[in-house]
Parts: sequence; C-alpha cells; structure tokens
Amino acid sequence: MGNVKKLVAAAVLIVILCGGAYAVKYLSDVKKYKDIIKGISINKVDLTKVKDGNYTGDFNAIFITAEVNVKVKNHEIVDVKLVKHKNERGKRAEIIPEKVVKAQSLQIDTVSGATNSSKVILKAIENALEKGENKA
Repeated sequence: MGNVKKLVAAAVLIVILCGGAYAVKYLSDVKKYKDIIKGISINKVDLTKVKDGNYTGDFNAIFITAEVNVKVKNHEIVDVKLVKHKNERGKRAEIIPEKVVKAQSLQIDTVSGATNSSKVILKAIENALEKGENKA
C-alpha cells in the first residue's frame, strides 16, 4: 500500500510540474505575441516599383499567422488569396484581401473585433509585395 501512495504522489508531482512548465511557456508566448502585435507597422508600398508577378508572403505572430499569394499586373494588385490564416477570433478579418485589392493600398481600416488578425494579414501582404519591388 505504501508503494501505491508513493507512485500516486510521484504521478501527481509530475502532472503539477508539467502543468507548471506549460503555464510558464504559455505566459511567455502571450507576452511575445503582445509585443509582436504592438510592433506591427504597415508600411506604404509603392506599386509603381512592384513588377508583374505572383508573390507569396507570410507573417507569424505566434497565435495568429497568415500566408498570402498576391498577384500584380501593370503595377496593380489584381488578386490577393489568403492561403492560410491561423486565428482565434479573427475570422472576420479575412475580408482584408478584398479591401486591399479595392483600395490598391495597404492603408485601409482594420476590421473591428479582428484588429490583430487584420494587422497580421496586412503585414503578410506587405511582405509579399516587397518581394516584387525594384530595389533600384
């Protein structure tokens, strides 16, 4: 009976230690996530410098990630496909690619209630467009 109590106590201790390690990792990730989101700035992209082509871009903010494919023709954004969007409550932000095509700009309003996802998607689009810029 004494061995059973020791085994149960050891199992409980292991569970507590694993839970504590998970909690520490999670809290660390939350802090990193907040810092990443706070640091996102969407820069203006000069479409006159972006060559025709298809460009992929992504952005990872730990809890929210986005991957896009952007098609540019005659210095216009003709299509933005959201290839991947990992989010928690930001599904409404999936309208952002359509807004970018319509505005021909990344300087658009974010979606209320999905601000962080909006920023991550916009940054992924910016990253894609930057791949097509003439750096001369």
